[in-house]
Formats: sequence, structure tokens, C-alpha cells
Amino acid sequence: MSVTAPAAPSAPTQAFTAPRSVRWLDQLATFRAVLARDLFVTGRELGAFLAQVFIQPLFMLLIFGKVLGELGYASNDFANVLLPGVIALNAFLIGLENTALPLVMDFSFTREIEDRLLSPLSIPLVAFEKIVFGAIRGTIAGLVLIPIGMLMLGVTWPVLTALKVIVVLAAGALVGAALGLTFGTLVPPHRIQIMFTVIMTPLMFTGATQFPLRALDSLPWFQVICVLNPLTYVSEATRSLVAPPGVESVPLWLCLIVLAGVFVVATAIGTRGFLRRSMD
Repeated sequence: MSVTAPAAPSAPTQAFTAPRSVRWLDQLATFRAVLARDLFVTGRELGAFLAQVFIQPLFMLLIFGKVLGELGYASNDFANVLLPGVIALNAFLIGLENTALPLVMDFSFTREIEDRLLSPLSIPLVAFEKIVFGAIRGTIAGLVLIPIGMLMLGVTWPVLTALKVIVVLAAGALVGAALGLTFGTLVPPHRIQIMFTVIMTPLMFTGATQFPLRALDSLPWFQVICVLNPLTYVSEATRSLVAPPGVESVPLWLCLIVLAGVFVVATAIGTRGFLRRSMD
């Protein structure tokens, strides 16, 4: 008579999975750690970062705001138009450059992006971290230029506008970083220098940084070109907060709506390009 061993307890039919909230908390913790690492690296490269932040805009303020004013080719009020535009330009372009160029390097030469893709972080969040990091650097670039520009040009801004200016510069840096993600993932590495040559100069000079958009009513063809440039709305939003009453600007609410739309579209396109590059 044979004795049969008792059957082993059956394994659960479905493996245990952590609640969605727990998984998101883990993702956010990893996101913060990756972002903190990037910020730490910025601290170690502070000299190069400050050179990138200051050299170009300070020369623009010196020549257009100081030298031309001393020579009588620009009015004293021009500084009130120029300074907010150059600060907006700095926040936007630094956000764009500090997202696009590192991405090109990571995907083509250093392959550092592979470490990020192997981390417990979803690929869209890896892409979004790049945007946030570029936007932080862009916001810092805009803010540190404010006191220097004020001293150089003899301009004063109302203290009560400080928080609003920070919000606008952060929004502009986010849009610039989102566009940087798009360019950095869609443009082939061997063409990135051509891209910056072809795109950056038109962006700088059609972004209403040296003039108010509404002052171009007598040049409607050029006004249309400037309307298509997202930098225009960063410049106009900043100028609407700090410029004297005589300077007409696009309403702040309209600028923020346009910037929000550009950010959503650029982030979607850039994230899709990032996913495609990550699978290569």
C-alpha cells in the first residue's frame, strides 16, 4: 500500500505587485537623486557655467545699452526695453543649450545616457529630468544677470515684481529646455553645430529682445516673424512686469498661455524623439 505525500501548497496565481503610489514614490526618489547629481556636477563646473552665462549678454548690454547710449545713438529709455529682453534671452538660450548639447554628447560620444536608462526611472521621466535640469540652469542664468545689468545700465525695477519675474524666467527656461530636448534628439550629432548656427541667430534677433513687439506695427512682415518666435513671449512677459508705463507690451496672460502651449508641444515631440533614440 503506497502512501502519497501531501501536495505542496500551490503558488499564488499572481505575483505581488507594489501599489501604484509606492512605485511613483520610488520613481520620484530616483528622479530627485539624478537631478541632484546633475546639479552637483554643475557646482564642480561653475567657472565654465558662469562664462557661458555672462560673456554674451554682458557684451550685448555693454554695446547696445551703454556704448550706443553714450554716443547718442540710443535714448536713455532704451535700457528699460533692452535689459528685460536680454535677461529673458539668457534664461531661454541657456535652458535650450544646456539641454540640447549634453543630449547630443550623451547619445553619440560619451554614451552616458545608458546609465540613466538603466536606472529605476521610466524613460519619459529621464527625458523630463533633462528638461528640468536645463530649466534650472536657465533660470539661474537669467536671475544672476539682473543685478549686474541694473548696475551697468542704471535701471531699477519694482521690488514687488521680483517673484513674478522669477516665475516668468522659469517658464521661459522651461520652454527653452523643452525645445532643447526636441533639437537634441531629432537633429543628427554631425549636424548639431549647423543647427545652432542656423537657428540660434534668428532666435536671438527675432525674439523681441531689443524692441517691443507692438512697436513693429509699421513693419508688419517682421512683426509676423517675431510672433512665431517663442522667445518673443518670454521677452514681452518680462518687459510687461518691469518696463515703464510708456512701453507697450503683450499682456502677461497671453504670453503665459502661448508659452504653456509651446512647452506642451515641444515636450511631447522631444520625449518621442528621446524614446526613439533610446531604443537605437
